[in-house]
Amino acid sequence: RIDIGLFCHYPTAFLKKNSTLIIYYTLSAWVNQAQNIIFRNIALKAIVWYNNIEIAETEKFMKHVDIYTDGACRGNPGSGGWGAILVYLGKERELSGGENPTTNNRMELTAAIKALEALREPCDVKLFTDSKYLCDAVTLGWADGWRKRGWKKGDGKPALNADLWEELLGLLKKHNVTLEWVKGHNGHPYNERCDSLATAYADSLIKQQN
Repeated sequence: RIDIGLFCHYPTAFLKKNSTLIIYYTLSAWVNQAQNIIFRNIALKAIVWYNNIEIAETEKFMKHVDIYTDGACRGNPGSGGWGAILVYLGKERELSGGENPTTNNRMELTAAIKALEALREPCDVKLFTDSKYLCDAVTLGWADGWRKRGWKKGDGKPALNADLWEELLGLLKKHNVTLEWVKGHNGHPYNERCDSLATAYADSLIKQQN
C-alpha cells in the first residue's frame, strides 16, 4: 500500500511545482508494489495515459546534459581507448578508458555507455558521436531489431557486440537521449578532445605491454 501522506510534509509550493513528478513516481510505485494483477494493470494504463499527457511537462524537470564521445583503436582489433566529455551548466567532466584487445566499434559503444552510466539520475541528454555505427543503429532502430531477433541481423547473421548493445539500450530507456552525428577529425572542439582522450589511453595500453 502506498502512503499518500508521504508527501504531506512538503510545502504547498513544492507540491504544486513538482506535482507532475510526484504523480508519475507514485503511479510507478503502485505498479511495483501492487499484488493484485487487475490493480497493477489499471496503474500501468494510468502511467501510459499520464505519459502521453504529461511527458513534455515531466521533461522540464530533467537536467539537460550534452555528451560527446569517441572511440579509437590501434589496429582493429588492437589496443583501444574511449573518451567522453559531459557538459552540464557550463561545467565539464572528462572520462576515458580502454581495453586490449578490442575493436573501434566496441570502443565507440563503450564511450556512450560509460558516459550515460556516469549520470546519477534520469536526464535529458544530447549525445554527439562521429560513429555512424552507433548513431544509425539507434536512430534507425537497427539495434532494437537485432535484439528482437535474438541478436541477429536481417540476413540471419549474428549482430556483433550484443553485450554492449544490451547495456546501451537499457541506458537509453533510463534517460531521454537524442543522438547527433558529427563528422570526425573535422575541427569540432569536443570531438577532437574526445579523440585525444581515446587515443592517449590506447597508446598507454601499448606502452604497458612494451
